[in-house]
Amino acid sequence: MLLDSARLKERITPLFEENFSRFGELGAAVSVWQHGESLLDLHGGFRDMRRDLPWIDDTIVLFWSATKGFGSACLLHVLQERGITLARKVAEFWPEFAQAGKSEITLGQLLSHQAGLCALDERVDVLDHVGVMGALERQAPLWPPGTAHGYHARTFGFLLDELVRRLAGKPIGEYWREHFADPMALDIWIGLPESEHFRVATMYAAKAGKTPTPAQFYRDLMTPATLVRRTFTSPGGLHSVSGINAPAIRAGSFVSFGGIGSASALAKFYDMLANAGEFNGRQHFSAETIAQMTTTLASGVDRVFQIPTAFSAGFMQGPANAQRPIFGPSPRAFGHPGAGGSHAFADPENGISFAYVMNQMEQSLLPNEKSLRLVDAIYSAA
Repeated sequence: MLLDSARLKERITPLFEENFSRFGELGAAVSVWQHGESLLDLHGGFRDMRRDLPWIDDTIVLFWSATKGFGSACLLHVLQERGITLARKVAEFWPEFAQAGKSEITLGQLLSHQAGLCALDERVDVLDHVGVMGALERQAPLWPPGTAHGYHARTFGFLLDELVRRLAGKPIGEYWREHFADPMALDIWIGLPESEHFRVATMYAAKAGKTPTPAQFYRDLMTPATLVRRTFTSPGGLHSVSGINAPAIRAGSFVSFGGIGSASALAKFYDMLANAGEFNGRQHFSAETIAQMTTTLASGVDRVFQIPTAFSAGFMQGPANAQRPIFGPSPRAFGHPGAGGSHAFADPENGISFAYVMNQMEQSLLPNEKSLRLVDAIYSAA
């Protein structure tokens, strides 16, 4: 399918405006690319609750777990450059990881949330990088690796980051800038410089009053000792949205949830992935690596989310027979949403990429109506 820019804008603009007038959006932006070309960029609303600071072209915002897609891309790129397959064992490159029955965990299992390391038995703070690494090394899997999958909400970024450090000799934030952000001129940061803080939209927690779904997940999230509660509280710390807004925290390299950038940059990166790993004449990823992103490695009921999910190597996909596709109709599409409503994906079948970012969160596990309405409209605009 080939999208027409004018028709796309005609369909998306009123829906985007309705996100503010009907769905309570504060500030947001959406971007759609196809085959290396930006077809649509819209923004609106405000960067702050007082509505003093309008959301403008260069506004950037935290996009939470959508960061995991960039961390995964960095690790996959490292593996590609060194000829390392997903069947290799994590402990080959990180020997201390082999403790507590983890010697046979493969890179593919780790990248697809099958390693059973979504929660830590030891209490350790998210700001204590060395402490978190030690806890992960000593942690026994919470299920036999490879037999099930469960979303690694906080630990995932630490696992990716340590492997990149071991293989490439630098943290993911540096690797991202060197291999993707700078070469592609992407306004996305994993560790925001002080010079960029002035243009960041403030993130706001979900408002009370709406019933969160799925209900059982949110009940378990508030119940001590449940797997859900343990997963989202370990490593501990930085649980308040106000804490995430602190400049010192924005400057940190939190690969699971700390990426900050613009919708257009998000969509631009995924456009490269949607078009065989090539952008502006430069081949970033091989066909084999793109296949790792599009091939489902884990699918079924997620032990943490408690609903059907699917994962390729480091990216989320639409589970089979989903009532509402979150990445469009193509089964090869992949991406990663973020808490509260941010969303980004690549559709290699049609060469399409999409990104939506916002600063007023909602309580929902996966992308909510504000972005999914726009995704639906893209595929009806051809």
